Amino acid sequence: MKRLLIWPLLASLLLMGSFLGCASTDDLNVLNRNLSQKIAGTDDRVAALNEKLVQVKAAQENVAVEVVKDRKSNEAAIAVLRRNQADSGADVTALKEQIQHLSGQIEDLRMSLSQATAKANQRNEENKEKIDKVLFKVNFIENFLDIGEKKDAGDKTERSGDQNGGAKGKTDKNSLYADAYDAFKEGKYEKARTDFQAFLKQFPNTEHSDDAQFWTGESFYFEKNYEKAILEYEKVIKSYPEGDKVSYALMKQGLSFLKLGDKASAKLILQQVIKDFPNTNQARIARENLLQIN
Repeated sequence: MKRLLIWPLLASLLLMGSFLGCASTDDLNVLNRNLSQKIAGTDDRVAALNEKLVQVKAAQENVAVEVVKDRKSNEAAIAVLRRNQADSGADVTALKEQIQHLSGQIEDLRMSLSQATAKANQRNEENKEKIDKVLFKVNFIENFLDIGEKKDAGDKTERSGDQNGGAKGKTDKNSLYADAYDAFKEGKYEKARTDFQAFLKQFPNTEHSDDAQFWTGESFYFEKNYEKAILEYEKVIKSYPEGDKVSYALMKQGLSFLKLGDKASAKLILQQVIKDFPNTNQARIARENLLQIN
């Protein structure tokens, strides 16, 4: 850049030389002063340009430094990001393993719950069987008391029959019924049925006839032959509507339908027991079983 500025100066000197011969001393002095001023101005411009050049170089260096810093910063950020991604990947892997572990635990819990439910159902069935046995005992005691009262009535009839010379037939009736009932109490249900049917065939309309028909139904019930039990209970209801075994027969019909899974029929019959015999143990048992029907 300095060389470019010197060429105009040289040209000016040559021009000055050509005019020296004819120029005066004053003119020469003026020319020297102008030349000095131009040189000084040129030097100032050169210095300013040099300063600008230094500033530009410094700015370029600063930019280069900032670029390097940014690059390093970016590289550091990228490295941190990669580490975070790696950590995230490790966390995801660990989380997947935990989820798989939890899934295994949940499956184990489901199996345990299923087994517990099966055991609970089995216990419920066992409890129902126990309840049935308790109901049987309750019915047995109540029926036994009723039988005792009827025996008293029978004894009166027998005594009346003795006076009229008819005691032998009454005694045979009581013996036949007692034998059948003893077989029933011993759990010999088939023999009990045979004896009760023989009794009913010979004595269809006595104080024990409705009892014999009811125990015939009970013998099928305790053999879990609920269909036949329902039919035999129906004979009690239809053939002996005025007897004291109607409420028992109706209740046991409802329980038999419940055992067969016919909840609709069971519900209707148990509701009828509650309606027709509201203040009896049969009604209480019917209510308890209605609560189990969904």
